[in-house]
Parts: sequence; C-alpha cells; structure tokens
Amino acid sequence: MSVGFSVFMIILEIVMGIMLILGYKKKLTAWLFFLIVLFFTFLTGFTFLTGYVPTDVNFFSFGQWGPYVETNMKVTDCGCFGDFIKLKPKVSFVKDIFLMVPAILFLIYYARFHELFKPQVRLAITVVSTFVLFLYCLNNFYWNEPHIDFRPFREGVNIREQKAAEEDAMANVEVTMVMKNIADGRIVEMSQDQYMKEFKSYPKEEWEFLEPKKSEPSIAQTKISEFMVEDKEGHEVGEEILAEEGYSLIFITYKFKGSSTYETRQVSDTTYTRDTIIGTAGDTTVTEVPVVNTSEQDVEVFAWDQKYLDRFKTSVNELAAAALKDNHKVFGIVGSASKEAIDDIRAKGEIPFDFYKADDILLKTIQRSNPGLLLMKDGLVVKKWHHRHMPDYESLKEEFLK
Repeated sequence: MSVGFSVFMIILEIVMGIMLILGYKKKLTAWLFFLIVLFFTFLTGFTFLTGYVPTDVNFFSFGQWGPYVETNMKVTDCGCFGDFIKLKPKVSFVKDIFLMVPAILFLIYYARFHELFKPQVRLAITVVSTFVLFLYCLNNFYWNEPHIDFRPFREGVNIREQKAAEEDAMANVEVTMVMKNIADGRIVEMSQDQYMKEFKSYPKEEWEFLEPKKSEPSIAQTKISEFMVEDKEGHEVGEEILAEEGYSLIFITYKFKGSSTYETRQVSDTTYTRDTIIGTAGDTTVTEVPVVNTSEQDVEVFAWDQKYLDRFKTSVNELAAAALKDNHKVFGIVGSASKEAIDDIRAKGEIPFDFYKADDILLKTIQRSNPGLLLMKDGLVVKKWHHRHMPDYESLKEEFLK
C-alpha cells in the first residue's frame, strides 16, 4: 500500500471521526463508513481469491482457477495493523464482511445515533486526541525509534540463530506434486521423492502439472530470512556479518539523500611503455616512459543534501571514529547505491567507515532512521538508536561495550 494512499485514508478516517463525534450530518457519515468498508471488502476479497489463481492465469479467467495456494497471492498479509497484528488476507476479508453488518445497520438506523457530551466537549476531545496521536506517530519514526518494536529485527533478537532456524524450517517443508490428467480430469498427488521415481509414468502430453502444494514451515518466515548483504563489488557478506564475534556498530542507511547528474569531462589515462637501452659495455637499462591519453567520458556527479551530510558530521563520525580506534567492527549498510556514490559521500561527509549494500526494504524493516545505529553482538541485536538520539562513545562504551 502506497504512502500517499495510507495518508489519504488516515485523513478520511479523522474527518469521519470528527463528523461522527460532532453528530454532523449523520446520514453522510454513515454512508462514508459504509463505502470505506465496502471498498476494503472488495480489496481484501480480491487479494484472498488470488490464492486460487495460478501465477500464469488471468484473475477473470474463472474456469482456469485451481486449488487454493497461498503463494499465489502477491500480498500475503494485510497491512491494516502493520507488524502489530499480522492478518492473512482471508482473515482480513472475513473481518470486513463482519464490519459490513454494522455498516448496513448505520445506514438504516442513522437517525437513532446518540450523542455524548456537549458539542464543545466533543470538539475538544477530537482536537486534543488527534493532536496527541499525531505527535505520537511522529515520535515513532521521525523523532525516535518506535516506542514498541514489532519488527523481526527488534532488540533482543539473535539474527544469526533466527535466520538459521528459519532456513532449517524451510528446508523441511514437504512439497506435494499435483498433476491433472488431461483426458479424464483425474487429480494425482504424491511426494517429490515418489514423483522422482515414477515421473516417467506421467508424460507431459497426458498430464497437466498444477501448482505444487507446500506444507507450512514449523517456524514462520520473516524478513530475517532475506538478510543478504553485499560488498561494493557484489560479493555476499551477510553470513560473515552475522558470524562476526564481539560487538559490531552498524549504521543503517536505507537511502543516501541527494541527486546525481552526468557531465562530460576530459579523463586522463596514463599508460607506460618500456624501453630497453643497451650500453657500450653491454649492460642494459630498462626505463618506463609514461604516455598520457585523454578522452571524453560521461562522469556521474553527486550533489548530496547538506542537512543529510550534517547528520553524519554531527552525530555519526565522531562516534564511529572512536569505536574504530578501540578496534571495534564499524561499517554501514546502504540500500541500492553504486560504488561511486559510496566513495563520493564518504569523501564529502568525512565518513570514517565503509558501506555494504542491501535491499532498501530490508533496511527499512531493520530500522527507519536514516541513518540509524544498530549495536550487534554475536548476531544479537543489543540496541538501536535514531540519528537524533545517537549516544556519545564514552556513554556507549560504559553501558554496553564492557
């Protein structure tokens, strides 16, 4: 769900709440509530029903629908409550159907709505509660880390152990092969091992292979399973990071803030040619003669947001330099940045550590602060800090690095 759509729905719900509390045009309020519930009923219903639609089949080709397969759905959980309460599309669909009952009753009996308190009191409650909740929301991502972290990478979670457990659970998932006889429509199901022994008995010209069925893993899969990090050259280093012993200070940066353009510049390239000189006495001397070649090339030029660079200069660099001096592992992880971008921002921001690369969605799941500090020890998430509340090194050392 896009941020713009989410903001629109929040504003609409606030307006509806004010209208409802103030008793303003009860019929209009009832209709708005009904239309919102109706919209989400169709949305969650569509998402749930895509589980019956194979990946290569159009949703409206109803005759080609097959058995329900959860992995067919593009959206596997409802975002209504975020990570606080994860609802599968089927559960969310049933919830919306249930909400249709009061929505319809409100349309029929809107004239019987009762009002609490005087209009001035209701208005005060609405304004104060909206303002307080708005500030609380800002505090949970703009000013600080979330008050309660429901994400997989929350403090106290051992990423190394959890990732291994999730991978083992996926490795033990049982896959059932499903085949449909083209002539008579007969369905045959069997395990992968059995199919490998008998696959010759099911030629493709006589059998249609349907989406395999998979058992539920014993441990639910989270974004921890997708913890993959690369160095600037594209080599996987995620396992090395999790295997690191002792403390690691990891600066999570899901996106460098700035822009870039390409400029045509004269680029010099120096090559060397060897020249052998034979002396009169028969001795030889080898010299290298430099040859400078110039050519025009399109060079990417970066313009970083100055306020963003200042976050590193005022909150990060001194802390990182002190930790490096004490021989602690210090590095950053950035989402979708080129080697040239990393080298350029390090130079302009005077950043004393290097960056690895990872998926930006993964990094937002780990931490929303840009940048933010994650303190890890032996794969365990010890503590996370927003860039507005970054500790000084002495305080960090005294409380954690013992």
